[in-house]
Amino acid sequence: MSNRFHFSTGARHNRYLLMRHGHSEANERHLIISTPARGLSAYGLSHRGEAQLQALLADWRWPTPTRILHSDFLRTTETATRVATHFGLALQPEPRLRERAFGDFEGGPDSRYPEVWALDGHDPEHREHGVESVASVASRMQGVIASLEQSLRQETVLLVSHGDPLQILLTALSGRPLGEHRDQDALLPASITLLDRG
Repeated sequence: MSNRFHFSTGARHNRYLLMRHGHSEANERHLIISTPARGLSAYGLSHRGEAQLQALLADWRWPTPTRILHSDFLRTTETATRVATHFGLALQPEPRLRERAFGDFEGGPDSRYPEVWALDGHDPEHREHGVESVASVASRMQGVIASLEQSLRQETVLLVSHGDPLQILLTALSGRPLGEHRDQDALLPASITLLDRG
């Protein structure tokens, strides 16, 4: 799946590919896995996720990445590793690309996500149930791009992260209210969104 996205505020020095990890064991088991305690060493790619990445790399339709940064969760690390191996690139773990922390819902069923998203729509600063606020996620995700803009020029950077953080980032970059991050189509596992330089 391919998406194209235009920055709302000015040109950038680099091109960015935002990639959601492939289908994972957490997806397969319908679990919320959002903390390093669970996510760093377990709940990697499912067989379906492995197949998604094999198909994606066999028919790559995007600019070739020159650099890969990834969330250090197992599912994102495994995803980034497959791409890095294919293109002969090194990996750079980036904790700011981690999954959004879902607080009290950690380890529970993913059917609880809509409760958090409903609260997000009313207040992107909320931390109900111990969840990480949308504003906090937006800040750290935008910080990754800001850092890269300061240090790199004319590169194509693949950022491998998670569904909620990537949708929040796209909402922030579009200049829309952060509470609207679920109003756009959900990013599917192993999907890539191209951010044009402008």
